[in-house]
Amino acid sequence: MIVTINVAVLLAIIIIVVQLRRPTHSRSRFDEKMTVVICLTFGVLIAPTAFGKSILDVVTQLAEGLSKAGQ
Repeated sequence: MIVTINVAVLLAIIIIVVQLRRPTHSRSRFDEKMTVVICLTFGVLIAPTAFGKSILDVVTQLAEGLSKAGQ
């Protein structure tokens, strides 16, 4: 079995982990903007991968289930 990983996804995960490990003090607007940019970048990088597609499938099924439950 061969396991492969997209380097861009790996770097995005490392950056998110480093960002989350920082102490939680009062956050400046710059920190909030940087977190949003990092999360959006992570989403763009992971979207075309098989992992991203599986996440999309799970979220789609969850949304459809909630939609049917609300009817």
